[in-house]
Amino acid sequence: MTLRAHLDFQSRSKSRLLLRLEDGEQAALVVERGRLLRGGETVALEDGRTVLIVAADEPLLEAVSEDHLLIARAAYHLGNRHVAVELLDNGVRFLADHVLGEMVKGLGLTVTSLVGPFEPEGGAYGHSHAHGSEAPAVKPKIHSYPR
Repeated sequence: MTLRAHLDFQSRSKSRLLLRLEDGEQAALVVERGRLLRGGETVALEDGRTVLIVAADEPLLEAVSEDHLLIARAAYHLGNRHVAVELLDNGVRFLADHVLGEMVKGLGLTVTSLVGPFEPEGGAYGHSHAHGSEAPAVKPKIHSYPR
């Protein structure tokens, strides 16, 4: 049986996190600093069991346009504010924030609210300090605690 941990974007971004697995078991997650866990990724427990990371649903805004220059402009302004964005074929998606929503709406994009998993871009330098086929310096691991 594969255990599951439902984690929002902020939780999947942390290098150390106390979490509760789907079965109620409490565990400590240790991930290399700067690495984002992705939905669908598995992490090993000390006892050999695996935990499936599930990207939890959370409030999002989706800004779309048929004009790719407007999309690029919105992505630039969001990135300039260090906002994590998920790129779409016809727009961008980001964590719900009414000020940011108004900003991209002011740029000419259509903005809608939704709830769903958030899988933003990882950044220009990736998520670990490994190069090519090297393994990351610290593999994600979970330490289980008694219930």
